[in-house]
Amino acid sequence: MVESVVREVLQSIQVQKEKENNGKVLFVFCDSSAHEPFTDQFIKLKNANIAFDTLFLDGETSSWIGMQQVESSGATKVIAADEYAPSAMEIPKGYDGIIIPEIDLDNAARVATGLKGSIKSEIIFSASMLQKFILVGEDVPGIKRSDRSCLKAISLPTPYRKRFDEYIKQMSELGITFLPQKDLADVIINKLCKELEVNGQNKQEPLEENHSKGDHLSYTKKLLTTDWFESKSYSPNDTIYLQKGTIISPLAKDLIKANKLNVLFVKKEV
Repeated sequence: MVESVVREVLQSIQVQKEKENNGKVLFVFCDSSAHEPFTDQFIKLKNANIAFDTLFLDGETSSWIGMQQVESSGATKVIAADEYAPSAMEIPKGYDGIIIPEIDLDNAARVATGLKGSIKSEIIFSASMLQKFILVGEDVPGIKRSDRSCLKAISLPTPYRKRFDEYIKQMSELGITFLPQKDLADVIINKLCKELEVNGQNKQEPLEENHSKGDHLSYTKKLLTTDWFESKSYSPNDTIYLQKGTIISPLAKDLIKANKLNVLFVKKEV
């Protein structure tokens, strides 16, 4: 019993932390050192209260996000090395946007033609299907970092470069945005903060309409559970005022949804 309550509270805290952020994005880097030039941009995102994760490729079909090994399904992949890690196709579900600082000829071809089989192509395909925004660095040579190191070449031959540019154009037609790498953080901040303002305006109107139809209840403690509702009388469309930062337990959320109650967070006590 105690264990389930603790787990419920911890899950609620995690959800609340995510809500307090202005959004969350995922950076997909070619290797474990590719993120180093983006330190200043990460600082910008933190200052804007935007959360981000970093995923590092380990080859074309394997990658790491934290301690989890994320793998591409590939052509014949059935059993994952890390059974608890999400697949590449599942990754975008937890993010508002996907950031690809550098893309190469191979992955650009896969994305443009709708093919999967690599981490980048599957993440981009999934993000497109889920209508997440996708930002890709445009000032790239089109050659993988590992290939540049191996071949000692920093640019594609002209025929390959023309083909790469064609793929970039096709990706743009799919709704993928290309921009200089140095501007990635600024565009992320503009997108998420603007979206937050629009959503806030859209949500305010129905709240005001519902408030006029129901009564108001207020709760001032830090954790709202179903116990509190047992001593209260309420009807559909009633509004519960909560202190900003109050944690709502999953069971309480289910009760609120089932009874069609409105929840409004305020900075001061009502």
